[in-house]
Amino acid sequence: MEKKPPQLKRNNFDKFIKYTNIGFQMLAVILIGVLGGQKLDELCGNENQVFTIVLSLFSVFTAIYLAIKDFINLGK
Repeated sequence: MEKKPPQLKRNNFDKFIKYTNIGFQMLAVILIGVLGGQKLDELCGNENQVFTIVLSLFSVFTAIYLAIKDFINLGK
């Protein structure tokens, strides 16, 4: 008979990789937002760093939305 535990271990490893990818995706989205905001503030000469704050918050909410969407699709 074939052993099923190796398939279970493989399935758990695949889920681990998917969750790790979601984390890296969130990190990339937030990093792009923060760096983009900093660059816009440099180009416009803003002292209050308005673009950095706005784009940082927007990127955090976008990353959370994408993560929730991926978690929902992961359960299917």
